[in-house]
Amino acid sequence: MRDPRELSGAWSAFQRHGSTPPSPPLAGVVGRYWWATWDLRDQAPYRQLLPPTPSVHLTFPTDGPPLLRGVHRRHFHRVLSGAGGVLGVAFVPGTFRRFLDAPATTLTDRTVPAADIFGPDLPTFEFHDSGPPTGGTDAVDAFLAERLPSDPVGDEVAAWVERASATPDLRRVDDLAALCGVGVRRLQRLFADHVGASPKWLLRRLRLQEVTDTLAAAPGAPVDWAGLAADLGYVDQAHLSRDFTAMFGEPPTRYAARY
Repeated sequence: MRDPRELSGAWSAFQRHGSTPPSPPLAGVVGRYWWATWDLRDQAPYRQLLPPTPSVHLTFPTDGPPLLRGVHRRHFHRVLSGAGGVLGVAFVPGTFRRFLDAPATTLTDRTVPAADIFGPDLPTFEFHDSGPPTGGTDAVDAFLAERLPSDPVGDEVAAWVERASATPDLRRVDDLAALCGVGVRRLQRLFADHVGASPKWLLRRLRLQEVTDTLAAAPGAPVDWAGLAADLGYVDQAHLSRDFTAMFGEPPTRYAARY
């Protein structure tokens, strides 16, 4: 049976979330800092569905050491229990390569200790029960700013990702390559090196993002699934449902119930 805490925003009874922008030196490399806290004391653990993202995330959980999560191309789950929290850094897609000595694909679909990349001197801080950790974003901001290398190619790839995000009707890799003024093979090679996922995957993820944006914009409102599928370039609703389920772990109608 489905956990009733997944439905109609019931998760908000035991979770709090927030985000804040980085300082100016990190603008364009760090997209945002985000935090989450939860209190499940006297409750069963909660299996949280997390959607795929084109960003690399640096996380500081209360229940373990800092972690680095590469681009995940499919959904995954995190089991929450007890009381805890996490502070996260969402890097702008395409920009984390500057911190690595290897292509971004070496982190794709993987989570590794952050100390493997940044060394042992990562910042520490204390969490509130229902808010961001005290001094957390400032400490991480200063830590990253002191170690920020330049990467003109990464900045260019990040601009291509942003261009794709800002062009809703973009569906084909060759169209994205033309928009960016490069050949398809160069686009694919630089995406593998700097983003950690292919241009085809990114365009698919952006297309399905429009589904979740539609749900979030009008929680509980009826959705014309057939019309939405046509608007997104799918042959029919069934094709949209299969594609969405493969990436997000459940059909659009089941996902919609979360709102």
